[in-house]
Amino acid sequence: MSSATSRRQKPNILIAGTPGTGKTTISKQLEEMTQFNHIEVGEFAKKNNLLESWDAKYNCHIIDEDKVVDKLEQVVPAGGYIIDYHGCDFFPERWFDAVFVLKTDNTILYDRLLARGYDEAKIRENVECEIFQEIVCEAQDSYREDVVMELQNDSLKDIESNVNHIRQWIDSWTGVKK
Repeated sequence: MSSATSRRQKPNILIAGTPGTGKTTISKQLEEMTQFNHIEVGEFAKKNNLLESWDAKYNCHIIDEDKVVDKLEQVVPAGGYIIDYHGCDFFPERWFDAVFVLKTDNTILYDRLLARGYDEAKIRENVECEIFQEIVCEAQDSYREDVVMELQNDSLKDIESNVNHIRQWIDSWTGVKK
């Protein structure tokens, strides 16, 4: 356990996964239940002008990862944060006590991204990312094995189960800290 982790009263959680896996839905529910601070990194970067460029191919902003980390460094180490983003390899390992990677069946993911209005190329790239478990591998390469947990998130029942699982993890973490 790092010294930063041992001083925190509340843990920090990263919820990662391919776009469309339910990161923000779960994060918002946890925020309401726990009173933790939820930061959806893409929106945070837009709000704080931490953008690098515009990707015309995928019709989205590219965040400036260094600026995002610098800005979050001001608050996240204190604890009590739920960080929600598809990528995870640029965040400092010391920030997170748990990394939950959401996974979704490819056909379900395809339908979710289509409903969002993603074009075919963007849908294909994200589904391939899910097939090859790129976010899972990124998390496993970036954080200790005991910190990374995979959660299947295909249905409303899964969302409820995953929120309860993460809430129980938080309760266990804070119970050990008391």
